[in-house]
Formats: sequence, structure tokens, C-alpha cells
Amino acid sequence: MTSVDVTRTRRRWLVLAVGVFAQTAACSFVYGLPFVVPLLRDTEGLSLAQVGAYVGAPTVGLLCTLVLWGAAADRSGERGVMTAGLALCAAAVAGAALLPVGPGPLLLVLLGLGGAGAASVFAASGRMVMGWFAAHERGTAMGIRQTSQPLGVAVAGLTLPTLAAAVEPFRALALPAALCLVAAVLVLTLAPDPPRPSRPAGAEPERSPYRTPVLWRVHGASALLVVSQFAVSAFGTEYLVREQGWHVAAAGAFVACGQIAGAAGRIATGVWSDRVGSRLRPMRQVAVAATAVLLLFALGDAVAGWLAVAMLAVGAVVTVAPNGLAFTSTAEIAGPAWSGRALGVQNTGQNAVASVVPAALGLLVGTTGYAAAFAIAAIAPLIAVPVTPVRDERRRQRDGV
Repeated sequence: MTSVDVTRTRRRWLVLAVGVFAQTAACSFVYGLPFVVPLLRDTEGLSLAQVGAYVGAPTVGLLCTLVLWGAAADRSGERGVMTAGLALCAAAVAGAALLPVGPGPLLLVLLGLGGAGAASVFAASGRMVMGWFAAHERGTAMGIRQTSQPLGVAVAGLTLPTLAAAVEPFRALALPAALCLVAAVLVLTLAPDPPRPSRPAGAEPERSPYRTPVLWRVHGASALLVVSQFAVSAFGTEYLVREQGWHVAAAGAFVACGQIAGAAGRIATGVWSDRVGSRLRPMRQVAVAATAVLLLFALGDAVAGWLAVAMLAVGAVVTVAPNGLAFTSTAEIAGPAWSGRALGVQNTGQNAVASVVPAALGLLVGTTGYAAAFAIAAIAPLIAVPVTPVRDERRRQRDGV
């Protein structure tokens, strides 16, 4: 075993743990504001549209900078990018929490800057994991890394409403700001950049992996699968309360358990992909399962409520399972010189679709009802089945690419 292999063996799990914490901290801010919406409306007298602007500001900042942070990571390494971005996020969010004036343009700017800083972790932490883990365990490692989003949502859900009730709603953001600051220190001190393959002097820069449609197809299939994920997560609580007559606390507990099961499902799917030596074959099979979940939910809503509830439980796991597979495949296809940018594009596409799906599907549900809306939504994962480039992956493996 070489010295590089020994270093990788000793450090890789610590680096992964730091990366998971960093992205959990970032997600607790980016996806945490919806938890303070009721108190925000009560204390500030804001309309839903006004509140939506503040909730959406971090995502806007995120979408505008993901590819830029990825390019910076490709050029200069992951640790510096993540440390700088987390520090920016912590400063901006702390500024929003401590702002002496009420909601207004300055607050929107600070929330947007916070999202822009958080984007550094979304773009660079996946690249860092890919560098520290060998091919036969990357699926597992990326599956663990992808648990950060549900963990961040869980942290926000468990803490921000209570804090917002004790202090002013935006003051509660001091917690995710502190978490991001701690994460910046941990990344700086405990998560060095992975070893990079040396390049011969005078060698030409690696050509763009986007010359062929393979990466575009991975991005497209992954974006299509976001539709099923957000159909289940965004409307699960509302459906259980309004259509099935559940108490809101019981519905919330049901969805929270689904988040935990979904996080475990991401890890299990990563392990599966390592064992079969493929990212895209499992991803395509999960797309088939996601299609079936939405169609069975639609059937259950029409004729048997228990079936619809069961599909919400199954869907909480199935619809999020391929997330890590798409990220792992993206980084592997892009290669070390382009993986930061490619992961930035991957994140951008997923978040862009995620920002549209709840509103579009909500309009569809209001017009046609749940059964028809979810049956129509099932078209998206169904299209993802042929879009997923399994043959190209097999060809690349055969050619040793």
C-alpha cells in the first residue's frame, strides 16, 4: 500500500463526517425558513407572497452560484472553497438574524448572500468525497453524504419553530449561522483536499465532458426524478390532514419518520450500487419504482385510502433513493478536472426543478384532485427510465474509461 493509500484510508471517514456536518448546517438554513413562516406572518403581518420572497431568497442565491463555486473547487481545491463559502453564509445569516430593522430589501439581500455562500458546500463537498474514496465505496460514501439534506431539514424542524417562538422569527437564524461557522472551522482544520493525480508538464487541459450527451442525460433524468420526490414530500402532510383526517401532529410524525427512512434508503442504494458496480442501472430501476409509487398513490386516493397512505410511506424512501447515485455518476463521468462544475450543474438543475414542482403540482391538485395530479406527475419518472444512459455507462466500463 502506498503512502497516498494509507493517508486516504486513515482520513476518508473523518473527511466524510465533516462534509456531512457542513452540508447539514448549510441545509438547516437554506431549507429552514419555511418552519418559521406561521410565526413570521403573525408577528410581521406579511402576506403569503411576501413570506415566499424571503423563503425563496436563499435558493435564488444558491442557484446563481453553484457552478461558480464548482469551478473554483476544480481550480483551487475543495477545502478553501467550502471554508470561504461557509464563512460567508455564517456572516450573512448572522447579519439577517441581528438586523435591527424589520423585513425589507436588506434582509432579502442577506438571505440571498447566505444561500450563495451555502452553495459552496453543495458544489464542493461531493467532489471532496469523490477524491477521498475509491470507486468501489463511492456509492456508499455519497449515499451517506446525501443524508445531509434530510438531516438539515430535521435540525431546522426541531429547533427553529421553538427558537422563533422564544425570540423574533428571524433571530432564530442565529442557530444555523452558528452551525455554519462551526462547520467552516471543522473543514479548515480537519478536511484537507484529497490527493490529486499529477499532470505532466505542458499537458493539454482535459476536454469538457459535455461534448457528448451522457452527462446531460444524467442531469435530465435526475431532474425528472425530483418531481416524484417533491410530490411526496411537499404534499404528504397536507394530504394526510385534509384528505385522510389525520391530526396535524400525527401527520408530522409520519413525515418525520419518512425523512429518517429516506436518509437510510439513500445509504442502502449507495451500497447497492457499489456491489453491482453500477450507478445508473439502480437509478433506472428506482425510476421504475417511483413511477409505480405515484400511480398506486393515485389509485389509492381514488378507491382505497389505505393504499395512498402506504404509498406515501414507501415513496418517502423510494423517491429520494436515486439522489446519491446521480451525484456519484456525475462526478465519475466528469472526472477530477470537471467534477466540481458538473456537480454544480447537477445541483442547479435539481434545485431549479424543486422550486417549480410544489407550485405547479399544487395548482394541478387544486384543479384536478390528488389522483389525477399524481398520475400526471408519474410521467416524469417514467420518462427518466429511458433517459438514464445505462448503455453508455456499460460502454465506458467496458472501455475502461
